[in-house]
Amino acid sequence: MPSDTESQAQPPLNRRKLVTLALVVVAAGCGFWLFGDRLSLESLARYESVLVAYRIDYPMLTLIAAISIYVVVAGLSLPAAAALTLASGWYFGFWLGLVVVSFGSTGGATLSFLLTRYFLRDWARQKFAHRFTAIDNAFEREGAFYLFTLRLIPAVPFFVINAVMGLTKIRAITFWWVSQLGMLPGTAAYVYAGSTIPSLRQLAEKGVGTVISWQLLLAFAILGLLPLVIKRIMASWSPSTTLKSNEFTQSR
Repeated sequence: MPSDTESQAQPPLNRRKLVTLALVVVAAGCGFWLFGDRLSLESLARYESVLVAYRIDYPMLTLIAAISIYVVVAGLSLPAAAALTLASGWYFGFWLGLVVVSFGSTGGATLSFLLTRYFLRDWARQKFAHRFTAIDNAFEREGAFYLFTLRLIPAVPFFVINAVMGLTKIRAITFWWVSQLGMLPGTAAYVYAGSTIPSLRQLAEKGVGTVISWQLLLAFAILGLLPLVIKRIMASWSPSTTLKSNEFTQSR
């Protein structure tokens, strides 16, 4: 139980920021309730021919719209990112789909990062200052490689990384380019899976088993080994640069 003195010392949340944050959360919830079903594979499959025709008639507008939608979905951590990733691979093909998902997901991650930084960082760092010591120390030792390795560890959800990084002192531009590189291998694997889909209707009806192949399994196997390989290389290059990712878990 904290003492009266400790309770009084806890930093108050800025009311204006708190109200604005509540409005953002409500708007995101309403938006997903109204439009979430339209981003499902089943819904996209119903408009498959229309989507293809629109891409042919308006290629640049379609590309911008796809990236914008992905930024919003990823930025607000809505549960439609996996479906959009597969659909983007099918819709644009591997290379263009990779551009859409890579920049869309990184843009969304940066949006989530900035929202957390603006609304919660000052309050959280004052109230839980001791818990950020491990993260700050890790950044002093590891630099951008600390975030890069976290991006390669599937056990750490990306929305958690976005939120926690927003509470740290890392620069937004550094967060963006490190996330761009760190998420690229996993993004490529998922987009490749989507690019092998013959049709969205078939994927919606038969499930993800439609896109499983030995190439995809190999890609995920390499992705799982990548953090270990990079860690071994960095350890041989400089022992002081190896990542202690348990500090991140302990600090949460």
